[in-house]
Amino acid sequence: MGNAYYAPDATRATKVSALFARIAPRYDLINDLQSFGLHRLWKRRLVRLAAARPGLHALDLCCGTGDVAFALARAGAGVTGLDFSEEMLAMAKQRKPSAGTGQVEFLHGDALQTPFPDAHFDVVTISYGLRNLADFTGGLREMHRVTRPGGRLVILDFGKPPNRLWRSLYFGYLRFAVPVFGRIFCGDAAAYAYILESLQHYPAQEGVATALRELGCANVGVTHLLGGAMSLNYAEKAR
Repeated sequence: MGNAYYAPDATRATKVSALFARIAPRYDLINDLQSFGLHRLWKRRLVRLAAARPGLHALDLCCGTGDVAFALARAGAGVTGLDFSEEMLAMAKQRKPSAGTGQVEFLHGDALQTPFPDAHFDVVTISYGLRNLADFTGGLREMHRVTRPGGRLVILDFGKPPNRLWRSLYFGYLRFAVPVFGRIFCGDAAAYAYILESLQHYPAQEGVATALRELGCANVGVTHLLGGAMSLNYAEKAR
């Protein structure tokens, strides 16, 4: 039987929206628990790859509760965070007064159809969101469209380790341990069993790198984190 929150068809967005509405209040806590706090280090790596600095305009798609958007703003960039989950955005806005950030705004919207003009941002990031889109290549096309020539695209998400033994152990952790956090803290094991289900249908770091090259991006790179259990994809829009 498939996961209650995963669908490969047109209902996917609705199911993912229901998932994030369910987990929003405990999202940050469970991220810390399931990653042993390492997600914070990985997001810092993303911000360094983004090379955010004063004077740049950054877009953080699928911004969730705002971790990356706040970090980009602390680096000096003007930041727009966009997410389709009203519940996750509510958590981001609630955190904003105490986040110690510069210029950051949060908008409700669809990462596949953003309201921004072509070549509008210097940096476009997405963390743990590309895998959840109904069309991951469409998400990359939209990121590419709104990035100015020479601008950077950076993606952080779950990966597929190239080492078979490590991949088996890692998938076992996602299958058996991570859903326990969902059951304990959200009363819903399926909400976190979804991670493995979605990852199995996602081309992960190498597939994302291939898609970025097909878009004509330059300087495409992949950074394996934790042996490829997580990954950072990086590219620049050709000038």
